[in-house]
Amino acid sequence: MIFKVLYQELASEVPVRERTDSMYVEAETERQVREKLKNEGFNIEYIQVLDEDHLEYEQQSEDYKVENF
Repeated sequence: MIFKVLYQELASEVPVRERTDSMYVEAETERQVREKLKNEGFNIEYIQVLDEDHLEYEQQSEDYKVENF
């Protein structure tokens, strides 16, 4: 499955919508996504599993890239 992760670069910063970034991570569960990202120092705001239609929509973006950790 592909998950969309919304996060802040620095865990020490207060979340501000204008500085929220997103990435795509392949994993079986949300827990696996968190395990993959735990040493990156991100402040994870939200992890969303993408269904087929939503994934298809996201893949049309030029920013779509599945990260490898």
